[in-house]
Order: sequence, then C-alpha cells, then structure tokens
Amino acid sequence: MRRVSVKERGSPPKQMPDPARKLPVDLRSLARSYTEIAIRTLGGIASNGESDAVKVSACIALLDRGWGKPKEDKKLEVAGEVRVILRQMLEDESEDE
Repeated sequence: MRRVSVKERGSPPKQMPDPARKLPVDLRSLARSYTEIAIRTLGGIASNGESDAVKVSACIALLDRGWGKPKEDKKLEVAGEVRVILRQMLEDESEDE
C-alpha cells in the first residue's frame, strides 16, 4: 500500500469550534432577555397549536421551566430480604472541652 503525503491529501478537515469557548460571555444574559417572548410564544402554542402533540409539547416546556422537571422514580428489584440499618454517631461536645 502506497503512503500518501500531507501535500497529496490536502489540509486536514476543520474541526467544529467549541461553542463554549467562542461565544460571548454575555450570551446567557442575551438569551434570558428573550424569556418573556419565549414564554408568551409557548403559551400561544399551548392554547392554539395546530395539533394536540404540539400543544402538549409546549405545555411540558412551560411546566418544566416554571416548576422544574419531575424527578424520575428509580425502581430496584431485590430477591430476598432487605434490611436497612441507620446509625448516627454523635460526639458529646462537652467531652472536648
């Protein structure tokens, strides 16, 4: 197999820039300045969306932003007996004095 030189291959492909490094520092502030219009837009879609799926998606977005995303329940299946032992060790503060 013949080796190909860098000149024959051309320049290496450019990598995508890291957005965290290239964006202005105040981008978060700029994005937050659109909060009111974004919430109003989502509210309008939730009320007047063309399909139920679009309305539900807008409602979920509004609820997540207003109340936070719901916590996921985690289930654990265990065969046999499960014992939980809680211990708390307290040091008497008077002993240190």
